[in-house]
Amino acid sequence: MRGRREGGVTAYVPEEVERYAQAHSTPPDPVFERLAAETRATQRSPQMMVGQLEGAFLRFVVAMARPRLVLEIGAFTGWSSIAMAQALPLGGRIVSCDVNEETTAIARRYAAQAGVADRIEYRVGPALETLAELDGPFDLVFIDAWKPDYVDYYEAVLPKLAEGGTILADNTLFGMAPDHPLRRFNEHVRDDPRVECVLLPIREGVTLIRRRP
Repeated sequence: MRGRREGGVTAYVPEEVERYAQAHSTPPDPVFERLAAETRATQRSPQMMVGQLEGAFLRFVVAMARPRLVLEIGAFTGWSSIAMAQALPLGGRIVSCDVNEETTAIARRYAAQAGVADRIEYRVGPALETLAELDGPFDLVFIDAWKPDYVDYYEAVLPKLAEGGTILADNTLFGMAPDHPLRRFNEHVRDDPRVECVLLPIREGVTLIRRRP
């Protein structure tokens, strides 16, 4: 099964369900409306934004987990990093890496507008190279980057995950397609005896992963 295409987004949840969920969720900060408008006007793939529901989900996860150090792999124009930064505990920070200078510049600008620029360190460069330079331990990791490299990202961050830490991987319902690289990732994580996971049907799928006790 493949999700239907709607405005450049692969939709796995019925449109009326998505609309109802958005209408009955706390509206996003106005900064996200401006960010979304600029992203749609300037980027060829604006559907890469996490959007209202997933952004709110990430914010809730951070508010509940209260991580001191968050790693984001794949910043795009900044919706996810800004949403998470808004919920960080005092002294918490995010290291967000992306390969694209242009979109990272947009993310930096909107992080400043949202008042969270001091909580986010944006790094530009290939993710695996950046990961090799980071020590951790990371309390929370959000993976939303080049899909064929998800297994490599996962294996690179798992040893740097703090005790009790969580990895979130985005777009994992793409793996429903037999030929999609996230199918391999989903099976790799499910079959990894070191961790336990749950794939949630939020937007295009978010998998939560934690190391077994």
